[in-house]
Amino acid sequence: MSQQRVQTDQAPQAIGPYSQAIVAGGLVFCSGQIPLTSSGELVAGDVEAQTHQVMKNLGAVLEAAGSSYAKIVQTTCYLADMNDFPAFNKVYAEYVREPFPARATVQVARLPRDVKVEVACIALL
Repeated sequence: MSQQRVQTDQAPQAIGPYSQAIVAGGLVFCSGQIPLTSSGELVAGDVEAQTHQVMKNLGAVLEAAGSSYAKIVQTTCYLADMNDFPAFNKVYAEYVREPFPARATVQVARLPRDVKVEVACIALL
């Protein structure tokens, strides 16, 4: 099975040895996005502001791969504080539609750059 790297300047560049996404087997595997702008600036503020940026980043990567929010089949969501779950859900629901993707949401001890949220996904092409 071949793999194709997805790269767009509409989302932040990788800050480590990974790709923004990989296309393989008719699927798009998007790396976790944190609330950085495409120019690499950290979006400060509450989890709602950070989640909007994270989802915009995912949208840009999905678009560059030839996919979209509507084709997301699974997300993995990381929160620095599970008390932010309701606010995160409110924003997340603005980007995904029924049938909602399968999802795991976990609280983690720490995220890159000490952000409040990170989201990775798998989508159909």
